[in-house]
Amino acid sequence: MKKLLFLFLVLSKLSFAQTVTLEQVQAKARQQYPLLKQKDLIRQTKDITIENLNKGFLPQLTVSGQATYQSEVTTVKIPLPGVSIDPLSKDQYKIVADINQMIYDGGMLKQQRSIQQLNADVEEQRVEVELYKLEERISQIYLSVLYIDEQLKQTQLIRDDLSTGMKKMEAQVANGVAFKSNLNLLKAELLKVDQRVIELTATKTGLLDVLSLFTGETYTASMVFTKPVINTANDQTILRPELNLFQKQQQLLGGQSNMIKAKNLPKTSFFFQGGYGRPGLNFLENKFATYYVTGIRFNWAFGGLYTSKKERELIGINQQIVAVQKDVFLLNTNTQLKQQQAEIDKINQLIAKDSEIVELRLKVKDAAKAQLENGVITANDYLREVNAEDQARQTLIVHQLQLIQAQINYQATKGK
Repeated sequence: MKKLLFLFLVLSKLSFAQTVTLEQVQAKARQQYPLLKQKDLIRQTKDITIENLNKGFLPQLTVSGQATYQSEVTTVKIPLPGVSIDPLSKDQYKIVADINQMIYDGGMLKQQRSIQQLNADVEEQRVEVELYKLEERISQIYLSVLYIDEQLKQTQLIRDDLSTGMKKMEAQVANGVAFKSNLNLLKAELLKVDQRVIELTATKTGLLDVLSLFTGETYTASMVFTKPVINTANDQTILRPELNLFQKQQQLLGGQSNMIKAKNLPKTSFFFQGGYGRPGLNFLENKFATYYVTGIRFNWAFGGLYTSKKERELIGINQQIVAVQKDVFLLNTNTQLKQQQAEIDKINQLIAKDSEIVELRLKVKDAAKAQLENGVITANDYLREVNAEDQARQTLIVHQLQLIQAQINYQATKGK
């Protein structure tokens, strides 16, 4: 009953153990990464700037005033029968309110809004490129945890083999058919296994702490880290965030070219000017009066035409630079994909050979175990075969995790 209860508790613990996946860790690390907040700040900056730009079509009110004294004023010295024209005062005053309403700005406001949006898209995509690098870093830490878990499983297998050998050796020592030194040799090797477990556990704890720091979650040794399932479809399509960045940079340069065109188009606005002062619009009356002037203004500045051609040439050169950067990126990426695919093929072949070696080493170790029980070989001979099998399994574990790492690298290089 005690054994059944113990087995039930173990199975219950395993069934309720919390599982962790690479995708979950990467998603949480992305959410917690401080750089992600920059995207919100970029959007806020863009929204505020566009909101201010939209106010460019609201009526613009300007109030100005002045008081002046002049040494001489215009006078009418031609005598007119029955008419007396008083000279203007040398001190003059006026206060004016100007209201200007833009009617057509050549598309400047539209292009400015577009450029602000495109610029925000470029900056956000730069953040995405950095966040993509974060995923690669998290995957490396995650695979290190998986490697240590496999190492711990292997140490348990060695412990079981050593424990079996010790039991057989204890019986032989008790019967006087074996030396106690052989038993001590196995005990010393078991202590070395314990040391290995301590080192692996400490390293795993450090890696879990790093993951906790990146994600804001608490990871414990009892959690089960599952091996990622890699899509091995031979699809050569590259979907890296850098490609979106190149595209958005080209769009931004195109928007700047449109801005040059809009800047050199004519502008039309409605205006209304109301004032109060002395004199008013009638300069023949030397008294305070209210007045207004209204109409439509037309403005076409030709100074920008002198430099617009060269400005567009500069934009064209920058577009070519971005295109060259994209071509270089694609060349380097495709080169990496070829190298990584060759690495994956190599590791697959090594794993196939590793499996055969492990199977043969297991048979040799089992034969050595029987020989140890019958006293044919010494504990040192048995230990040598145990270590040989352990080395073969260690090599298999390394190659299996190298394969996962190579597949993840391939997918990361290609882009998800």
